[in-house]
Amino acid sequence: MSSADQISPDPVIAETVAYIALRRLQNRYADIVTRRAWPELHDIMRPDCTITVDLLDRSLDFDGPGPIGEFIGTQLEQFDFFEFVILNTVIDIDATAGTASARMYMQEARQNADDGRRSDTYGVYHDRFERDGDGRWWFARRRYRSYARTNPEGGGADLTVFDLPDIPLSEID
Repeated sequence: MSSADQISPDPVIAETVAYIALRRLQNRYADIVTRRAWPELHDIMRPDCTITVDLLDRSLDFDGPGPIGEFIGTQLEQFDFFEFVILNTVIDIDATAGTASARMYMQEARQNADDGRRSDTYGVYHDRFERDGDGRWWFARRRYRSYARTNPEGGGADLTVFDLPDIPLSEID
């Protein structure tokens, strides 16, 4: 019997179990990025997971955990300190169907390698999750967008703030 066959018939319990598994998945992503452990992305993202990164001045699409790990790894070379922090998350779960969608707000706490200056970025992920036949949850689709970032020194306000994207959970595919 697979673990998917063992899902509780009580919908409240099934949703709670799924919520805990999904939060563990999000926390694992934050840990992987903070440690720069790119091969581990293969353990949490489906091989066909598509990722869109909207940096406001450009939008990039990636297919699978390998290409997104390479991109993020290259971007993080400019920091001698980096930590990915989950600030808040909201998850809509259909435990029976084995699907979920989430909005995850995050911060990157960083220190520039070249000048030692602290910088921060704030963003939001809109995620689609799928559970496989063994009951394991995976990232199936991710969309990231920045909504604030530290200005260069002497640039006026500490942060440039952008419109916060708000995709209803029911529309995340």
